[in-house]
Amino acid sequence: MNDCIESIMYKGFSIDIYQDECFESPREWENLGTMVCFHRRYSLGDKHEFSDSDDFREYLDENENKIMALPLYLYDHGGITMNTTGFSCPWDSGQVGVIYCTYEKIRKEYGIKYVTKKWQEKIRQYLINEVQTYDQYLRGEVYCYNIEDTVDSCGGFYGYDHKKSGLLEYARSAIDYEIKDRKAKHAEQLKQWIKAKVPLQYRTPLQIV
Repeated sequence: MNDCIESIMYKGFSIDIYQDECFESPREWENLGTMVCFHRRYSLGDKHEFSDSDDFREYLDENENKIMALPLYLYDHGGITMNTTGFSCPWDSGQVGVIYCTYEKIRKEYGIKYVTKKWQEKIRQYLINEVQTYDQYLRGEVYCYNIEDTVDSCGGFYGYDHKKSGLLEYARSAIDYEIKDRKAKHAEQLKQWIKAKVPLQYRTPLQIV
């Protein structure tokens, strides 16, 4: 495991955060959008059957009124990063593909009859979110946590904002459960002692904060 990059205290437990070394591409998930990219050196986006960018452009032109599409731009300089709006550097960046979704898939996915302007904006933001998650994957911004005393560990959290990614929520829930479990076990032990009429000598209180 990589070195700990951050430690956060919660109810007396240390949540140690690391960069995740074992994570999958979010394009392996069930995604609404289809990400088609063409690059000489990198294998990007989803697998597709388009022979080249001209072939894909023809598909887009033929289905112009049947799909929602956003451009994909790549910046390649000591690492790669992707967005849908472009980068200021003209030498190390450029359009590398498109992310799109058919209206047919939108109607089927959400059970709607018409893709209104309101729905178009929702889907547009959804596609942007998919690209942002993929960008976090490209930049290696995937994290895991470990809670001291082997309380719990989990990985696969995308993005450095640990509140937004859900990492802290998961870790804190694990600690809350551990505290509750320790209290329950301690209470049960006391019941057993009382039932067995074991003389109760002074004992250090259970250290739960």
